[in-house]
Amino acid sequence: MKFISLFLLTLGYAFGSGTEAVEHPDLSTTWMGITCLVIFVVGYFFIAAEEIYHINKAKPAMFIGTFMFMFIGVYMVVNGMDVHSLNNEVNHLILEIAQIVFFLTVAMTYIEALIDRDVFNTLKYNLVSNGYSYKKLFWLTGLIAFFLSPVADNLTTALILSTVLLTIDKDNKPFLVAGAINIVVSANAGGAWSPFGDITTLMVWAAGKAPFVDFLALFPASIIGWLVTAYLLSLSVPNGCPHFDPSTEPKYTIKPGGKVVIYLGITTIVSAVLGHQLFHLPAMFGMMFGMSLLGIFTYFFKKTYKDETPINLFHYMSKIENDTLMFFFGILSAVGALHYLGFLDYLIKLYDVFGHSAVNIAVGFVSAIVDNVPVMSAVLKSNPSMNLDQWLLVTLTAGIGGSMISFGSAAGVGVMGKLKGIYTFGAHMRLAWTVIVGYIVSIAIWYVQFEILGLF
Repeated sequence: MKFISLFLLTLGYAFGSGTEAVEHPDLSTTWMGITCLVIFVVGYFFIAAEEIYHINKAKPAMFIGTFMFMFIGVYMVVNGMDVHSLNNEVNHLILEIAQIVFFLTVAMTYIEALIDRDVFNTLKYNLVSNGYSYKKLFWLTGLIAFFLSPVADNLTTALILSTVLLTIDKDNKPFLVAGAINIVVSANAGGAWSPFGDITTLMVWAAGKAPFVDFLALFPASIIGWLVTAYLLSLSVPNGCPHFDPSTEPKYTIKPGGKVVIYLGITTIVSAVLGHQLFHLPAMFGMMFGMSLLGIFTYFFKKTYKDETPINLFHYMSKIENDTLMFFFGILSAVGALHYLGFLDYLIKLYDVFGHSAVNIAVGFVSAIVDNVPVMSAVLKSNPSMNLDQWLLVTLTAGIGGSMISFGSAAGVGVMGKLKGIYTFGAHMRLAWTVIVGYIVSIAIWYVQFEILGLF
């Protein structure tokens, strides 16, 4: 009975306190608020300078995300302020972060399962063994990235296909640089028109700013902008074909169970979409249902394929990048602290002064410098009053804007790690004008489609 009482009390607290709307004080002009802002800037500097100081970006992100709230709590208690509003803010923040973390955990687990079943190795072998020219491989890898990232997310897509580039020819620098930029741009552009393709798009969808199907309206702007950039980049791709020796290259085929994992992955996505759209369940709930299906399949796989090495759901989960999940926890918590302090109210004033379109276009340029996750989190936290067309515009610009600088997106940072010494900041900036042209074209397509023709 004690256990039941405690359980009911916990439920009442968790659900009761989370639904009560509490006004929080404006602390942005206090010495504590200014100190928190400085802590955020310094912490973000170390996040951005990960390659220089060799500190995993999750560590400073977790520190600033938790320390800022602890600091706020101490300040409020010392000054005799009611901490109920702080508690309410954290409860809502935990709910938001949990949805994203669980969603990404399932997606990353499925990716590990597909890697284990040699699905991506098979794709890589089929590409390099067909005798395609450098230019054709350039277009194929970009096209695959554009349509794979809406499902597998832009970072995973970029990592997989940058590995393919090295397999094709690790010494042809003009091909590798152009191909790397092409993959980053296409992965980010592909992720912009699907809630599954980019963390920022997922955040907008989870916040209920647009139904799932409306994100598909960004497809024309995304693909045309990428095609323009890809064409300009293709002019620097060398002619000829890479050397391929079948006697030295291992041949890959999809391992048993691989195709079933693909089908289960598709089922998982459908479950997440339908559950969110029809039943108003968080998207992570449908994703967790899909993970349960994968777990059940691993059990029957062991019974069916007794001669094969057993596959294990929790082994896949152990291989996912937990530092990525902790980074999202930290950075979203830090932005949540800035929101509670009142700093994000100034963002609303920018919308009032310059207009929705101008600020949303500028978000893309800021995303290239700062990273699109905290920028989009700030926009969502400030919650400006915008129509669907403007929410889709900021989704588009935040998604593709990071491509303008090599470290402006997770996909770019990942490819820089894979192609060290080849795809560098300098190499990217020499061809960054092609990305900017594509960015402008994407916005122009959005304007014609949404503002002139009203097709959304």
